Amino acid sequence: MARWTVTFTDKPEMDRVRSDRKRREAHIAFVRSRPELQIGGALAMRPMQDFPGAIWNVEAETRQDVERLILQDPYYVASLRRYTITEWGNASAVQNILS
Repeated sequence: MARWTVTFTDKPEMDRVRSDRKRREAHIAFVRSRPELQIGGALAMRPMQDFPGAIWNVEAETRQDVERLILQDPYYVASLRRYTITEWGNASAVQNILS
């Protein structure tokens, strides 16, 4: 198993997605049901700031496995959320960027 970090960068309109209570509950249930998602959370540079994105640490065999996880998340909206997947745990990390 490889370890990966996913860094999400959100457009300001992503706040509408986060404020949808049903979608938030579905996102939380999704995250809690995925043991390969080891840690995740919103990013904020200072207290009480709107979230400019999020970060996940994932354990998975392949980058494609990580991407499938992202695409299944109820919070993922392609037009509002970009992500970067970085493999880590060795000296030559591989980074892939999707728009």
